Amino acid sequence: MEARAELKFARISARKAKIVLDLIKGKEAKEALAILKYTNKAASPIVSKILKSAMANATNNHSMNENKLVVAEAVANQGPTMKRISPRAQGRAYRIRKRTSHIRIVLKEVE
Repeated sequence: MEARAELKFARISARKAKIVLDLIKGKEAKEALAILKYTNKAASPIVSKILKSAMANATNNHSMNENKLVVAEAVANQGPTMKRISPRAQGRAYRIRKRTSHIRIVLKEVE
């Protein structure tokens, strides 16, 4: 049995999110929340919110024990890139890429 939570079109690049997700892979859910609380990265509050959602899904929808949950999978895939233009000198324009990502966390119950 597994519980999952997914955030699509998160306004952070997948590269930045993967750094934070690698910290919590394989850890217990409560320990992962503590790690995220004290991690000074832009993706930490976003990932923390998804992890709390996955924990709530596990307890409410699948009747899993909250103390036995482990982060089985934590993935950040690249989403669509929003393209914007920044005006530059002599009539030129530079492209600004605002990257998005799809973040998924899967929790499993360990005996």
